[in-house]
Amino acid sequence: MGHMSEDRTKERVASTAWWPKWEQELSEYINTCEICQKENRKHGKKFGLLQHIEEPKHPWETINMDWVTGLVPGGKENYNACLIIVDRFSKSMRCIPCHKEDTAMDTALLFWNNIISTCGVPKIIIMAPSLLFPQLAIHKQMAWQRG
Repeated sequence: MGHMSEDRTKERVASTAWWPKWEQELSEYINTCEICQKENRKHGKKFGLLQHIEEPKHPWETINMDWVTGLVPGGKENYNACLIIVDRFSKSMRCIPCHKEDTAMDTALLFWNNIISTCGVPKIIIMAPSLLFPQLAIHKQMAWQRG
């Protein structure tokens, strides 16, 4: 079948097969396909805001998060990436050294220790789509930390 868009894949499957929850399972499969994810970054759908984001009224209420990778390893821990977090209210930025190989749970712990523990839990987290950080991991980590 090849690696075509999610919509085209669903059309092809719908015309030839059916099983309970097939659309959900197909979406999950496509979203975890390494080849599809690499190709989507090159020429997939353009990302954009689905709705207007209100300007925050308080510091650390709304943040932007992204990664800088491909850095020359440095420091005693040989960091090769940086987690960048910007507060949309104050425009304050935090650069947290990390490793490109860090897991989602490692990143969630960095976020907990460097942002939540000092600034509180943001209401809105805006981040670029990235294979480095499944959003679910931070929610799991926050729930675990709260007990």
